[in-house]
Amino acid sequence: MTSYDTQDPAFDAVPPADAARGGEPSADSRGGEPSRTARGGAGRAGAQSVDRTLQLLDTIGAADGPCTLSELAAATGLAAPTAHRLIASLVRYGYVRQEPSRRYTLGPRLVVLGERATRLLGGWAQPWLTELRDLTGETTNLAMLDGDEMVYLTQAAGRHQMRMFTEPGRRVLPHATAVGKALLARLPEASVRALLARTGMPAYTPATLTDPDRLLAQLHLVRRRGYAVDDEEQEAGVRCFAVALPTAPNQMAISVSGPLGRISDAAITRFTPQLRRLAAELGTALG
Repeated sequence: MTSYDTQDPAFDAVPPADAARGGEPSADSRGGEPSRTARGGAGRAGAQSVDRTLQLLDTIGAADGPCTLSELAAATGLAAPTAHRLIASLVRYGYVRQEPSRRYTLGPRLVVLGERATRLLGGWAQPWLTELRDLTGETTNLAMLDGDEMVYLTQAAGRHQMRMFTEPGRRVLPHATAVGKALLARLPEASVRALLARTGMPAYTPATLTDPDRLLAQLHLVRRRGYAVDDEEQEAGVRCFAVALPTAPNQMAISVSGPLGRISDAAITRFTPQLRRLAAELGTALG
């Protein structure tokens, strides 16, 4: 694979767009204004640059580790000079970081944006979580599959004196949670096995599933009945049931959690239709 030196001056000598085309911008007959054709071409070029920049960010974010320029160019199909020009802008604004090894990884600016987006998302979802809490009396949660982990985004606290609390931002492995199993059930079996191979299946309680085949069998049940259950698998004495948001832009699920004595099979049967309805509504709203 060809390697490109990102510090080569040739990569920084990117000519202006008009110069690269070998002439002045086209103009119409009304005082030198750019023609409609020129404006349309500039708009398409700008949109293409945005698409390519986002493609680079997605590629860096999905990589197992820092990437070289050559790897990014190959993965995105971009010419190396184009990839370098776009990455240089991302580095300048803090969205990408260039390491001393001259490899690229996600930058600190994304952390700030991610925290803000999480707070906004929590606010948008709150009416649905509150309605679900009012119906059940129990704590309701919104969580998202982020890489190989579940991250809790927001919740509506239950009305009982004894209630569950999961701090927004908490990360857990998906195999031992209802929200995690609801989302794993949407993935191909090979993807689930690959995730479990990366994370392992640590036991948090005696009830935690630690065998991939047993979990996969349970995921078949989740697909058939449309909801997932955590039977004291994450925390002793706590039971949860969850449904995936079918049309959300990311892998998300909402859940109801409470003490084992209150989250009975009858309660799950009673409230699952409302949970499904609210999950569908919230997924549509977020999409």
